[in-house]
Formats: sequence, C-alpha cells, structure tokens
Amino acid sequence: MPTVSGYNRQPSVTSIALITGGSTPERNVALAGAGEVAAALRHKAYAVVVIDTYHGVLDAAQEATILDSSVGLEPPDEEELESIAAAEDLVATVRLEEVRASDLVFLVLHGRQGEGGLVQALLEAEGIAFVGSDSGASFLAMDKDVSKRLLRAAGVATPDWEMWPADGAAIDSLGLPLVVKPSRVGSTVGLTIVYRRQDVQAAVELALRYDSEVLLERFVDGREITIGVLGDEPLAVGEILPENEVFDYECKYTPGMCEEVFPAPIDDSLASRARELALVAHRTLKLRDLSRVDFRIDGHGELWCLEVNTLPGVTSTSLLPQSGAAAGVPFAELCDRVCELALRRSS
Repeated sequence: MPTVSGYNRQPSVTSIALITGGSTPERNVALAGAGEVAAALRHKAYAVVVIDTYHGVLDAAQEATILDSSVGLEPPDEEELESIAAAEDLVATVRLEEVRASDLVFLVLHGRQGEGGLVQALLEAEGIAFVGSDSGASFLAMDKDVSKRLLRAAGVATPDWEMWPADGAAIDSLGLPLVVKPSRVGSTVGLTIVYRRQDVQAAVELALRYDSEVLLERFVDGREITIGVLGDEPLAVGEILPENEVFDYECKYTPGMCEEVFPAPIDDSLASRARELALVAHRTLKLRDLSRVDFRIDGHGELWCLEVNTLPGVTSTSLLPQSGAAAGVPFAELCDRVCELALRRSS
C-alpha cells in the first residue's frame, strides 16, 4: 500500500480565492467540487472566497444553492452553456479585487477553460499564484493528440489513434470497436464507442458539438484503473467498474452506476508499474501539484494510458481524493497539501 510522506504546515491565516463554474459541459461537476473544497479548506483554517465565473463572488446563501453536490445525469444543455458563456468574463474574474488580494487561487474548473491553460495564462499575466499546472503544461495535457504523442515518446503506451478527418484505411487500421471523442473535452462528454463503420460519421458529428478537433482511438478492452499524483508522488491505484462499457458521464455522476475500488485488486507488481508510469506521465507533461492518470489493462496485462487529467474532479468521492485516502491522505489534507505546494512555489 503506497503512503505519502508527511508534512507540517505552519498555522497561519491564508486567503484562498476559489474560482469555479465555467461555461463548459463540466460546469456542474466543477460547482459540486467547489462546495466540498471550500468546506475542506475552511476546516483547515483557510479564509476562502468562492467565485463563480458566471455569478461572481458568492455569498453564503449563494454558495448553499449554487454549489450543489448533485451533478445531474447529463451535462447542461448547449443553450444554457451559451447563455453563461455570453455573460461571463474570465479576464474580469481574475482581476477581481478578491482574487488580487488572495494569497492563492484554487481552480475548480474543468474542460478547456480550466484544464486547457486559458485561466492559467490569465493568472500568470496578472502575477497571481495558483494551484495546479501552468498554462503551457495544461494546454499540452488537455490536447489528447499532443499529449499522446509526448507520452508515447516517453515510453508510456497509449492506444493508437487518428485525428479526424480520417480515411477508410486509417479507420480500418484502428479496428472496431472504435472510440470517437472530442480531443479537448473531459468527463467523456461527446464520447461514443462505435461498432459499425457506418456509424463513425454520426459519432464524429456528436463529438464536434463539443470541440472542433475529434480523435479516433483504438478501443482497448480490459480493466480500467486510475492513479492520483500529489506533488511528485503517485498515490494509490484504484479500479473503475462502470455499469456501462466505458466510464462515461452517466456512470461517473449517477449513484449506483459505478463501483470504484481502492486499492485496486491487482497484482502488486502491476500496481507498482502503474504508479511508476503515472509519475512518468505527470513529469513528461510537466505537471505540478496534482493530476490523475487513467489506464486500461488489456488481456495480456499490458498498461495503456487513456489520458492525464490536470484538474481532476475534487469532490470527496471523486477518484483523485479516493486515491489519496487509500494512500493515507484524507480529503481535507489533500486540499491543504496542494495549497501548500503552490504556496511554497510562489514564496
């Protein structure tokens, strides 16, 4: 069982601006996580102000209603997200007095806004310290085509892929079933498992609703595992057992649709190898503070990296916190430690 080395934070009042929301399909996921992170940090004696990119600074009543722990069975509809996107101003958000006056920004944003480097670049331009990877690393990890190339060059196996448009020969080389998904979106939004060649176009059209770049990837049949990384240490390996064929949005956020087992019931040597590769992936993409790396184990016991998440879900029951808890780092301490890592870097 992996454990994470100890640390001692000197007690002090540290102000945190927690930025959440966004206008991506993962908005509700971010809001749910923000509520739990805010509570955890306050428990650790941080002074926390929560800022929704749409509603602005939230008072206590707004936190109670907006930071809802129920994510919902489906992402917000496109019309709702377009309305939010038209009203929010990310530049104005990072320039808020509450953000400028904070010691640190804790980002609970998902999708391209939070994980693609945009908000990170704005914070960097303003000289504001924040938790997580910098803008360049965030961009690299969010773009599945680019990140897969880097991972493969570093010796981390990842399923073969092609970017759309792909001709018939390229599709045939990948084989069926085939994973079709947006290249720069998380939470498996817009993802389809295709079993017939004639269904590829419809799957691509669905993916294009969420991103202008679409990735076609060889489907790896097997067990799915995940490993969190805290600082520069891999946490516990967990196994994901979804009701559906893949760990999709429905399985992630519908109670009873998925079983998540920490530590994963796999051979110790395989678990050790998975943790080693997770750290290689984290370092290869130049990530910092926290990440989560997902793999499939094929029928031959080979590990295939599916993706690397730079700002993974952070509710107490999300995969990264479960990976931490299994390694002896409870949720509130996990939140505390990523803040400490960022504060040390900015001091």
